[in-house]
Amino acid sequence: MSYGDPNNPYGQPPQQPPAAPGYGYPQQGPPGMPPQQPYGYPQQAAYPGYPGYPGGNMMQQSMPGLLVTARVFLFLISAVQILGTIGFLYGAAVANDVSDSADDFGFNDAGDFGDAAAGIFVILALVVAALAALSITLGVKFSRGGQGVRITTVVYGALGGVVGLVYLFIGLDTGLATAIIGPLIWVVFAVIITLAPVVPSGTAWFNRPRY
Repeated sequence: MSYGDPNNPYGQPPQQPPAAPGYGYPQQGPPGMPPQQPYGYPQQAAYPGYPGYPGGNMMQQSMPGLLVTARVFLFLISAVQILGTIGFLYGAAVANDVSDSADDFGFNDAGDFGDAAAGIFVILALVVAALAALSITLGVKFSRGGQGVRITTVVYGALGGVVGLVYLFIGLDTGLATAIIGPLIWVVFAVIITLAPVVPSGTAWFNRPRY
């Protein structure tokens, strides 16, 4: 009686070949490697947090350089506008003091002129203060803002460029270098602020998905 006989009921059972992994189960890879996913199942990221894989943490995009420059210019413009607001308020206070002194000495016409000048200075201060608030708001909103911030920035920069060009032409007529440098810098700032949200990198930044 031989144990090798396949018809022997008392012999060892024949060795069965290893079962192939069934459909839908992970495939075993080489030692040290993660098991392979079966066909038809979603692939899991081998490195969590790497962008482009389901379930991974998306890496945050960085703001384009031209938009960063426009943002800095907006903050610089807001600083100038804040100083202008303070200057107009100071002018209103001086005009009001002159008006009071003129009334005390009986110069009613001078007093009325002082009151009118003080009112004009206050109005200008309020307008410039509102523009400073808008400049700061746009600069802050660059990081999370959408199309509304983009369109407002383009319009704001274009209007600022028009005003700068007007003062630049006036300065060119005077022929004074000091009357040209300021408006020229203002025009350069306005052009960059206007173009930054319009170029492809700026458009893609404001159209990016937000998480």
